[in-house]
Amino acid sequence: MPKMKTRKSAAKRFRLTGSGKLVRRCAFGKHLLVNKGSSRKRRVKGSSVVHSSDMARVRAQLPYMGYLK
Repeated sequence: MPKMKTRKSAAKRFRLTGSGKLVRRCAFGKHLLVNKGSSRKRRVKGSSVVHSSDMARVRAQLPYMGYLK
């Protein structure tokens, strides 16, 4: 049986925390920032944890990430 492949685009977008959570960057914060308010820009500056309903899809794309099951 061949090895499962990692989706490289997903591997670049997600990082694993020490407790096993997946962290992602918030969307809508890279360009066209003139049209967005300052509070909205502050909110999307950081990172956030992947929601539990999306974890199954992310895990399927990253089979060798050392997350907790």
